[in-house]
Amino acid sequence: MNIPPGWIVPDWPVSQRVRALITTRSGGASTGAYAGWNFGDHVGDEALAVSRNRDALREFLPDDPVWLRQVHGSRVIEAGPGAVGQEADAAVAWHSGRVCAVLTADCVPVLLADADGSAVGIAHAGWRGLAAGVIENVVCVLGEGGIGCGSLTAYLGPGIGASAYQVGSDVFEAFVTADADAASAFVPRGPGKFLADLNKLARQRLERLGIRRIYGGTFCTYNDPERFYSFRRDGATGRMASLVWME
Repeated sequence: MNIPPGWIVPDWPVSQRVRALITTRSGGASTGAYAGWNFGDHVGDEALAVSRNRDALREFLPDDPVWLRQVHGSRVIEAGPGAVGQEADAAVAWHSGRVCAVLTADCVPVLLADADGSAVGIAHAGWRGLAAGVIENVVCVLGEGGIGCGSLTAYLGPGIGASAYQVGSDVFEAFVTADADAASAFVPRGPGKFLADLNKLARQRLERLGIRRIYGGTFCTYNDPERFYSFRRDGATGRMASLVWME
């Protein structure tokens, strides 16, 4: 694919049938606070700019992405006719040409693919979604279709890094109450304050499910304003798109 400069093609050992793409912000039709390739139509950007960005993205895909109405939850839908706009934070696809997509600007996009390229999935994993089990739910849905955890490969896309993500004790308790090992993903920063490692929390959950092939997790949205949108850094900002599908 002759994609725009700076966009990310995940480097993960998956079937040649599997295709994945993660956009960055440099370029695009949006301006001002949303300058770049903003694909979020719910963040205050001009509708025409978002439409132009989405039209340009479509040129690199086999079909329109199945855009979700993300709510930081754990619901999973199957990408396909009628799924666009559904309230969900994860999607799976069993058929070629169906493009699973999530929008992010600090939350971690988690891409999943079966070893033989028979299924793919994606999750929008912020702290609320992770704590609610969004990764587990995607893997469960894939499992109901006959995909074992041992055959899955995961890729963690750009998200806020551990050095920039300060959270309160409510976030700490949400994870540690359910899993004491999650404490290792938090560094205390004063009374009731912690630095949280979203990538580590996602990896812990993937590993606990039996998924060992985990890649990515090296891009920090907060510390790279030229390349990535970050809600924590900027407030009013755009959204990157992470997409996965099968040929």
